[in-house]
Amino acid sequence: MKPFIIFAFLLPFFCISQYKLLSTEGKYQGKKLYVNNPLQNDGFGYCVIKVTVNGDVLPASIQSSNFEINFDLFDLKIGDDVFVVIEHFEGCTPRFLNPEVLLPKSTFDIVDIEIGNNSILKWKTKNEGGILDFQIEKFKWNNWISVGQVRGKGGSKINQYNYKLPLHSGINKVRVSQIDNTGKTRFSKTLEHSSKIAPFSMGPYSVRDYIFFYSNDKKTKTRFEVLDAYGNLLKAGFANNVDCQNIVNGIYYINYDNKTEKFIKVNK
Repeated sequence: MKPFIIFAFLLPFFCISQYKLLSTEGKYQGKKLYVNNPLQNDGFGYCVIKVTVNGDVLPASIQSSNFEINFDLFDLKIGDDVFVVIEHFEGCTPRFLNPEVLLPKSTFDIVDIEIGNNSILKWKTKNEGGILDFQIEKFKWNNWISVGQVRGKGGSKINQYNYKLPLHSGINKVRVSQIDNTGKTRFSKTLEHSSKIAPFSMGPYSVRDYIFFYSNDKKTKTRFEVLDAYGNLLKAGFANNVDCQNIVNGIYYINYDNKTEKFIKVNK
């Protein structure tokens, strides 16, 4: 009797162990998800046992080599969270054929964008197909660089955003952008804003210990980068000086404020 009782107790665990789970998640983008469903190893029947979407069983046939998950069956709206779980037999593995359909795409339209008082960048959007970060970019040091980001809100309605810009002296060129799962970047138009910050200078150009930054003849903090002759970044920060004591002798480039200049490190 005891062996039978032990076997009866363990049977559910043996049954469960032959099943595996495969899952994916994202946001509903209005498209169907397709699944490749191989045969079981013994050739009798297909691999997938059950599919659930947000905990609800898919009410459609899955007994074919490929089947679709139609999210319209679950009354989902664009941008809703989606969590798909496939229960399948051990020894075979189904595949999501197009999981990228659950990843948001950048579809925003700019309704209005401006730089207001106190250097606040303000923009309004509509038709945001998914929730993606907006990158705030400035053109300086001969390149567009990200200076901050704001989380998108998604949806077709008008959304409003703002960001306090870190300005440099002279003309500031600014834009916002998004990048999605396609790897492509979408940009707003470029704005130009003239700041009242006094021009910067630096010195010495032949340095032993420290380089200092000046504005209005006073030592002033600014963002900087130090690069070697091959373009490798060595130092970066926000300060009124750069400690050069621990770099070897040679020629270097320094980005600061809105400038790129060259300096030489020499022996003490």
